[in-house]
Amino acid sequence: MSPTLLLIGGLLFSAGPDPLPGPHTTIGGNELEYRIQLDTALQEFDGKSCWFHPRGGIIPATGAENDAPVVLLTMQKWFVDVSDYFSGLSYIQSRDFGETWSEPKTPEALAWRQEDEKTTVGVCDFTPGWHPQTKTLFGMGHTVRYQDGKLMRDPRPRETAYSVYDAGADSWSDWRTIVMPAEAQFFNAGNGCGQWLVDDNGDLLVPVYFKAKGSDTYATTVLRCFFDGTTITYLSHSAPIRHDDPRGVYEPSLTRFQGNYYVTMRNDKRAYVSSAGPDLNFAPKRPWTFDDGEEIGSHNTQAHWVTHSDALFLVYTRKDASNEHIIRNRAPLFMSQVDTKKLQLIRSTEQIVVPERGAMLGNFGVVTVIPNETWITVGEGLYKPEEAMKHGAAGRVWTSRIIWSQPNELRLP
Repeated sequence: MSPTLLLIGGLLFSAGPDPLPGPHTTIGGNELEYRIQLDTALQEFDGKSCWFHPRGGIIPATGAENDAPVVLLTMQKWFVDVSDYFSGLSYIQSRDFGETWSEPKTPEALAWRQEDEKTTVGVCDFTPGWHPQTKTLFGMGHTVRYQDGKLMRDPRPRETAYSVYDAGADSWSDWRTIVMPAEAQFFNAGNGCGQWLVDDNGDLLVPVYFKAKGSDTYATTVLRCFFDGTTITYLSHSAPIRHDDPRGVYEPSLTRFQGNYYVTMRNDKRAYVSSAGPDLNFAPKRPWTFDDGEEIGSHNTQAHWVTHSDALFLVYTRKDASNEHIIRNRAPLFMSQVDTKKLQLIRSTEQIVVPERGAMLGNFGVVTVIPNETWITVGEGLYKPEEAMKHGAAGRVWTSRIIWSQPNELRLP
């Protein structure tokens, strides 16, 4: 592989890949091996903000000779001295499997809007993806509101926001929001940081977390929506998954594996998981544990799925003796295979997929680019930048490639 180009202060530099070892896992008598290659897509820190929430979507190859998928990463700036204060959305592109990347583009269609004299509203926690039925790349996240240069105090409404990408014009549509039922429980309801799915019939399955006005507790549900290539329309939602202490279950991510659905959810004290059949009737949630029964130690941070046709994996953060200096233990990123019958992680398969270098790594994404590669994308969250840099952080946007020994036979774009 040729060197990856890095963008630092507007200048391009080159750096070679940073390889990590990978384990080998046996599944049903067949060996599924993978190796990990860690690349830097972009590196930039201006002392006040860093790139955050990088998540990928792809536009499939056309089939022409030497044609490759277009990989697109959406991201935004985090103003590091203010909690949850994010810019409008930007994006970068690669047309050569991450060998090189474009400079960040910041479309007006994805920018902040002035809602009233006091309130600015934007879109954050965005996840792009491909809709094969309409041959459309679009993304979803949720709205966030700011007042006086910081997060708006509750009661703060939240909606699921989306935008559609026009590849020919290299442009995004003005972001819009999904119209939800006029129910009080959906006052604050959004798909933030969540993996969503396209069902076989083209419907969208969108995990959201929600709460009523004045409530302190989130519940999780999965929306079924119709998408015509331009507009997303709510159709129904699954029975909610609830948890009363503390703040409930939120930032859900959804996947499908061997005919069943799985949802992982964040909670302030521990991570939770639930499963459902095709009817999306989810079983009672349970804490994530290893196969020896011990809780995995993940708390107050999201987790996401890596789904291969031969095995299901979870990527997560957890408490570790080496990461007490990281807020909420949000680095490194670990990956383990899931025992889907017991809904547990197989401890012997645990592997670091993005190392800890002083920065938070809890806000990340997963995208399968080709059958032999799944990418984990994450930006270095420079909370207390001077301290983080002492451990090696530098404002990087990482792509950690999971390179499979056997093709992923799940339906891909």
